[in-house]
Amino acid sequence: MKKYLIPIILLPLLAFSSLVSAETKTFVKEYSYQASEYDSKVSCRALALEQVKRLLLEELGTYLESDTEVKNFQLTKDQIIILTAGIVRTEIIEEKWDGKTYSLKAKIIADPNDVASSIEKLRQDRQKTREMEEMRQRADEELKEIERLRKELEIAKAEKPNLSQYNKAINGLSATDWFQKGKAFENAGNHKQAIEANTRAIELDPKYAYAFNNRGTAYGNLGDHRQAIRDYNRAIELDPKDAAAYYNRGNTYGNLGDYKQAIRDYDRAIELDPKYAYAFNNRGTAYDDLGDYRQAIRDYDRAIELDPKYAYAFNNRGNTYGNLGDYKQAIRDYNRAIELDPKYVNAYSNRGVAYGNLGDYKQAIRDYDRAIELNPKDADAFNNRGTAYNDLGDHRQAIRDYNRAIELDPKDAAAYYNRAIAYGKIGDHRQEIRDYNRAIELNPKYAKAYYNRGIYYSGLGDHQQAISNIKTAARLGDKKAQDFLRSKGIGW
Repeated sequence: MKKYLIPIILLPLLAFSSLVSAETKTFVKEYSYQASEYDSKVSCRALALEQVKRLLLEELGTYLESDTEVKNFQLTKDQIIILTAGIVRTEIIEEKWDGKTYSLKAKIIADPNDVASSIEKLRQDRQKTREMEEMRQRADEELKEIERLRKELEIAKAEKPNLSQYNKAINGLSATDWFQKGKAFENAGNHKQAIEANTRAIELDPKYAYAFNNRGTAYGNLGDHRQAIRDYNRAIELDPKDAAAYYNRGNTYGNLGDYKQAIRDYDRAIELDPKYAYAFNNRGTAYDDLGDYRQAIRDYDRAIELDPKYAYAFNNRGNTYGNLGDYKQAIRDYNRAIELDPKYVNAYSNRGVAYGNLGDYKQAIRDYDRAIELNPKDADAFNNRGTAYNDLGDHRQAIRDYNRAIELDPKDAAAYYNRAIAYGKIGDHRQEIRDYNRAIELNPKYAKAYYNRGIYYSGLGDHQQAISNIKTAARLGDKKAQDFLRSKGIGW
C-alpha cells in the first residue's frame, strides 16, 4: 500500500449489462443537433455528445435522488449530477451524420448502490468536489460562448467570418469531455486509459491545469513518479492556487522518500485550503517517516477534527502511537477506523501488530485472519500472522504462513528473515541459513539478518564469519550487535 496516496477511491466504471445484476439500471437517451453553416462534423458531434450526456445524467440524477440512499445525503439534484459525471461513463450506441444533422443515441448502465457509495466517498474530498463543480461550470461557460459566437458569425456571414474562435470553443468543450472521461477511468482504477484521456484533453487545451493534475495522478498510480511530478509542476504553473496539485505532488515526493519536500507541498496545500483534511493526514505521515511522532499526531488530530469520520487518519494515528510504544491507544484508534470502515484491511493488520506487541497473540491472529479474509493476497497479513504463530510456538504453521507471504511477494526480505527464525526453532538449520542469505540478498542493509546469521555461524564454531556478520550488523546500527561486540572488546 502506498503511504502517501490517499487510498484511491475506486469509483466503479459503471458499464455492466442489465443481465449481469438485477441491481443495474440502464438509461438511454437520443439527441439530434442541427448543423449551422459554420459547423463541421467534429463540432456537431461535440455538441450532440455534450447534450446527450446531460440528458442521461439528468435522468440518472433524478433516479438517484428519489430511489436510493443518495436522497439522505442532503445534496441538490445539481450536486448529484455534478459528482456523478466523474463516476459514470457515457457509452454511444449509435451515431449518424448526414451533413446537416448529427444524431446520437447513448446510454449509461449503472448500479445505483455503487454510484451512491461512490458519491458518498467523492463528496468527502473537498478538492475533488471543487474540481467536479468547476468542470461543470467550464462546460456551461463553453456552451454559452459557442452560442454567442454562433450568433456573431450569423451577423457577420456576409463578410467571410473568422471561425478560429468558434473552433477553439468547440475544442474547449471536447477537452472537458475527455477530462471527464479521464476522471471516470481514474476513479475506476484504469490508469492507462486515464492518461490517454487526459492527454487528449491537453492536446485540445494545452492550458488545462486540471488535466495535467489528473494525468499526474494516473502516472503516479502506475509508479512513474518522475512524470507525475512533471505534470504536477505544469498544473501548478498554470494554476498556482490549486491546493490539490500541491497535495498530489507532496504525495509523489513522499513515495520517492523526499519527506521534507513532501511537507513543503502539504504546507502550501494547507495554506491554500486550511480545511484540507487529507493534506493534514498525509503531512502527518511524512512527519512520522521523519521520526517526528508528536508533530505527526498533531496533524492527525487536526485531520480528525476536520473530518471525524476519516478512517485513514485514525489508522495512521494508531500507527504513530504504535511507534511511540503506546499500543493501547493505537488499538483504540484502530478500533475507531474499523468501526468507520469495517472492510479496512490495513486497520485489522495494524491492530494485529499492536495486540502482538502486547503479547495477545491469539487476538492478533484473529485480526490477521480477518485481514486475509478481506484480502486473500495480503502478503503482510500472512507474514505477520506467521510471526504470531511463531510467538505461540506453532512454528510449522508459521512456516506455512511465511511460505504464502513469499509466494505473494517474493521480494519481501522480512518474510525470509522471519521464516529463517522459524526454521531455526524446528532445527532445520540449512534452510535457516538459506533464508538469512536470501533476506540479505534482497536487502543488503538488513542489520538483524546479519546479526542472526552471525549468531548462526557462531553456533557452528566459524568465529571469523560470525564476527564479520555481527560487525556488519553493528555498522548498520543494530544495538544487539553493538552490545555483543562491546562485551568482547571488539570494535566495528
